[in-house]
Amino acid sequence: MAQHDRRQPTRSARNPGPGPHSFYTGCMVSTPPGALERALKANHKYASGRPSPQRSWAPQMALVLCMDARLDPVQFLGLQYGEAHIIRNAGGRMAEAIRSLAISQALLGTAEVAVIHHTECALLGLTENEIRARVQRERGTTRVLPDFLPIADLKDSIREDLTLYRSTPFVRQDIPVRGFILDIQSGRLTEVT
Repeated sequence: MAQHDRRQPTRSARNPGPGPHSFYTGCMVSTPPGALERALKANHKYASGRPSPQRSWAPQMALVLCMDARLDPVQFLGLQYGEAHIIRNAGGRMAEAIRSLAISQALLGTAEVAVIHHTECALLGLTENEIRARVQRERGTTRVLPDFLPIADLKDSIREDLTLYRSTPFVRQDIPVRGFILDIQSGRLTEVT
């Protein structure tokens, strides 16, 4: 098995070091070696002391939000065990969530949807071409890539996602579907109407 290089990245014009906008500057921020092992140990501790889960659970709503690790919907929405399906992807975009929403509604009966985008998102302010070029450069490929769904404006992206939902025949159109922006600094949600 290959050994991980445990050296810290050096600062340079190409790699200015970690920061809140490292995606934009070309800095490659990676998981420190051993992070997964620490997480697995924590899981062992969690599983050994966990009470038995509730036998029945009935998710009432589905949430579509970004995969950003700073977002904890259980905390900022005060969710209880099994109350919501949490569907996450880069940017919290509806185009990638439709399949999961259709399953959530048809198989498990969720009857409300919330789409949540957030401030300080890595996709905010980038263009499709910028993301595509970055991925191609980092991976060394010129193959056809998927749409990366960047976000030019948070309110507009919420409206686009709600419109996409409303134009999709295999998700429920008879239920509340609402869009919100989460302010990373304050933790407050603001509805986009």
